[in-house]
Amino acid sequence: MMNKLFSLVILLLVVTGGLVSFRPQPTKEEGKIKWLTIEEAFALNQKTPRKMVVDVYTDWCGWCKVMDRKTFSNPAVADYINRNYYAVKLDAEQKADIVLGKDKFVYVGQGGRGYHQLAAALLRNQLSYPTVVFLDEKFQVIQPVAGFMEAPVFHQVITFFGGDHYKKEPFEQFKTSTYAQKYATK
Repeated sequence: MMNKLFSLVILLLVVTGGLVSFRPQPTKEEGKIKWLTIEEAFALNQKTPRKMVVDVYTDWCGWCKVMDRKTFSNPAVADYINRNYYAVKLDAEQKADIVLGKDKFVYVGQGGRGYHQLAAALLRNQLSYPTVVFLDEKFQVIQPVAGFMEAPVFHQVITFFGGDHYKKEPFEQFKTSTYAQKYATK
């Protein structure tokens, strides 16, 4: 009898211990931007419209890598983007065609290096990297913003566009507001 009771207690401990280990653990993805392809974001936007932030980069761009490491990896930036945007990474020199609805965009070769038509369209033919392009819920370009930005400044920029402040005031005025200053020190 004592042996059965002991076995039952051990079994109960093993089962409850196993259940405890199945509790949801924080994922490594928390605090990271959930990047999509432009096609994925376009499809999601057809069902649930949302602004998009498009990181237009190239593999050879050193400042693009710094932006990934210092700015896009900032937990406050990642959190704000994940809550308010579809985030897209777009290689400006990718060779694969991109089809968005009825529109097809292709790679344009130019000697040893070329560009993708979609990157040129989003950047208004000003091919500079990194450039972050903000699109509205209707997939229209709000503004491309060229150059590397530290996380606090970038947080102000994504808040400016994400909160529709760009419709009410210029960025220079917005960034001096109390609301924007809250992000200047993060």
